[in-house]
Amino acid sequence: MDIITVGLDERSYPIYIGQGLLTDGSLLKKHIGGTSAMVVSNEVVAPLYLSAVEPALHGLRHDAIILPDGEQFKNIETLNTIYTGLLGARFDRGTTLVALGGGVVGDMTGYAAASYLRGVNFIQIPTTLLAQVDSSVGGKTGINHPLGKNMIGAFYQPECVLIDTDTLDTLDDRQLSAGIAEIIKYGLIRDAEFFEWLEANMDKLLARDPQALVFAIRRSCENKAAVVAADEYERSGQRALLNLGHTFGHAIETGLGYGEWLHGEAVACGMVMAAQLSERMDWLQHADVARLSELIKRARLPVVPPASISGERFHELMSIDKKVMDGQLRLILLKAIGKAVMTAEYDPAALHAILDTRTAA
Repeated sequence: MDIITVGLDERSYPIYIGQGLLTDGSLLKKHIGGTSAMVVSNEVVAPLYLSAVEPALHGLRHDAIILPDGEQFKNIETLNTIYTGLLGARFDRGTTLVALGGGVVGDMTGYAAASYLRGVNFIQIPTTLLAQVDSSVGGKTGINHPLGKNMIGAFYQPECVLIDTDTLDTLDDRQLSAGIAEIIKYGLIRDAEFFEWLEANMDKLLARDPQALVFAIRRSCENKAAVVAADEYERSGQRALLNLGHTFGHAIETGLGYGEWLHGEAVACGMVMAAQLSERMDWLQHADVARLSELIKRARLPVVPPASISGERFHELMSIDKKVMDGQLRLILLKAIGKAVMTAEYDPAALHAILDTRTAA
């Protein structure tokens, strides 16, 4: 088992990475401070893994809330289902919420924990690759709104993140590729050596080679933990670099309807678009754009935005973004592979040209 610490002084917490961790009840129980726990999962994950978690809750008052599966349910109505379950069963401030599932479950459970009784503890048990390498780490929680993705939420850190890599055995290939998109992101924004490793080992990741997956998960979590420790609340701009491709990607998700493209698919395409804009700004070499586009294609991810979203609609959707400041949209662009920047100093005409483009790099 690997243990990575997210260093936030008195609020620091461990990320556990290993095989068979769900059946090690002592790990989960160690981080439940009160006498009760509520597991939040969904209708796909619960039949697979809820029974593995329940023995660790023996001796505690516990129950489970099972949500519908899919990004389209990451909304206020589903969030209210969690509140109703907690209130109806009279769970109090000594309760720990346990998020058992992918990014949607983790984000909503975290936001419920942040807001229920003005704050209760929670634990992340991510069961998808994307959640394991990104959304479960760092304390960003929230829900979607019809006008914009993740626009309602809170920074709220878990007590721990428990990553059992065995859960990837039941993950379908499309979800696996979606997770790889976020892994590629770390190489692009701050870890050129990792990007080169991904170029050499992509086939192993797609074949679910255990050693390759564990290395990629660990390296991604190390990168994420370092960024979060340096800029927890996204005030210095360093944490915003983790949003490479996300402004474009969120526009795709919102424009198509939540769940039509997976989050990782939209981010992958968004990273290509950010790289193309970086090239138009003479910040990134064409050869590097070709490298990242090729790696994303090898990961079985899209590199061309959907034709159904016009350039004008794209721009409209991107204007509703958490990085908008004083009416100015700021973007994460690339100076090189391994070096990202947040900037409002881009050419609007170049951006519009990218948004109108429907051909691969």
